[in-house]
Amino acid sequence: MKEGPLKKILLHICCAPDATAVVERLSSKFSVTGFFYNPCIWPEEEYIKRLNETKKVAEIMGFHLIEGEYEVNKWEEKIRGLEDEPEGGKRCFECYLMRLDKTAEVAKGNGIEVFTTTLSISPHKNFDKILEIGKNIEKIKGVQFYGENFKKMDGFKRSVELSKSFGLYRQRYCGCKYSLRKKP
Repeated sequence: MKEGPLKKILLHICCAPDATAVVERLSSKFSVTGFFYNPCIWPEEEYIKRLNETKKVAEIMGFHLIEGEYEVNKWEEKIRGLEDEPEGGKRCFECYLMRLDKTAEVAKGNGIEVFTTTLSISPHKNFDKILEIGKNIEKIKGVQFYGENFKKMDGFKRSVELSKSFGLYRQRYCGCKYSLRKKP
């Protein structure tokens, strides 16, 4: 019995290294389209570097990539008042919300029924919060959120291996200027 085509998924990509293992894992279940939308990344030179590395991964791994706008001013407005929050706190949750909401919007606009994010592959990201935000957006936007904790089953380790084999730049901070602050 022949199976039909794979269901399409729009994958929010925060950076090229995180995309590697997530795309590898999703490709057996979905037809993956990547979406690079990260208005939080600072400075702009860093944003461009991460975007170019993501384009490299899309070419290597053979998936279509949609480039979102670099809306750093919109992001600053979104997190205003949360600048002093610790890394991994409320500011990050607002940032997840902004990026996932835009991903669902783009998915819906492109006739893609499912969306997800690479954010959950990072050992520094709160999967439960990502899942909660994704499911709330699903209810509002009518696009299914695929909530998988990609760090499980050595996902992060695999992303490091693939990044090395592809010769990718691996950043040393999450992306926003506040994540650059020294930790106490």
